Amino acid sequence: LYQVLMTFFSGGTVILERSMAFPHLVLEKIGLERVSGIAIVPTVAAILLQMDLTKYDFSSLRYITNAGAALPVEHTRRLRRLLPHVKLFLMYGQTECIRTSFLAPSEVDLRPDSVGKAMPNCEVFIVDDHGRELPRGELGELVLRGPSVMRGYWEDPDATAKALRTGPIPGKTFLYSGDIFRMDAEGFLYYVSRKDDIIKVGGQRVGPKEIEDVLCHIPGVVAAAVVGVPDPIMGITIKAVLELAAGSQMTAQQVMAYCSEHLEDFMVPRIVEFRESLPTTETGKVSRRALRGEK
Repeated sequence: LYQVLMTFFSGGTVILERSMAFPHLVLEKIGLERVSGIAIVPTVAAILLQMDLTKYDFSSLRYITNAGAALPVEHTRRLRRLLPHVKLFLMYGQTECIRTSFLAPSEVDLRPDSVGKAMPNCEVFIVDDHGRELPRGELGELVLRGPSVMRGYWEDPDATAKALRTGPIPGKTFLYSGDIFRMDAEGFLYYVSRKDDIIKVGGQRVGPKEIEDVLCHIPGVVAAAVVGVPDPIMGITIKAVLELAAGSQMTAQQVMAYCSEHLEDFMVPRIVEFRESLPTTETGKVSRRALRGEK
């Protein structure tokens, strides 16, 4: 809906596809219809990067936007190498606020793990569990206010009161995103995890994305997801679920050995599982609830 409204607002044309079930047909249509921009989510990026993109005509394509979830850094770098003439906009937003931040294409090669700075007229803060602003560099929940924030959930005052609350500026209402971020000294935002997806292992807080970025660097890994699962000794342990490229062969021991070389010991997955594909939600995001076995 957002893509449709914004394209109409700017006087453009929308080409709608039902799904990415047949990616070849979608990519062919880019050339046939002279498409100038496409919107993707990380699961779509993983599909594209398995294909031979040199077979398709991308001469009309000017930009790609990513939202829904942060792209793995390796996927960002590969897209930049394969489509160097295309501007890549890495963004963050929610249904409750449409878009919050974007990384200018000129910054992507410098900080591919960032989702940029706040949109114009949008104020963002990183806060602790009591809604107090945290110093730059510390992990906390992203809260925001601005004209793109919803007025509330339809006929659900309890959910609205939980999401829209007072924050760092007295007398002002903020949207509490439920997402953990950090902000660097220059104001660039870095997504860490959904608040509910933070894994607490041996007294340490672990964000799945940092581990997933390392996993996606392993040759043959198409997509990766990390979750915390119950463990009789540790209480919670880290589980990695991987989707491999066709023909790739890998063992759990090889994955753990690679992670041991690139991650702190407490961040190394103790369980590794391989699947033909990762479960997704209706919006194309990886479903961590399904990976944890939750209904």
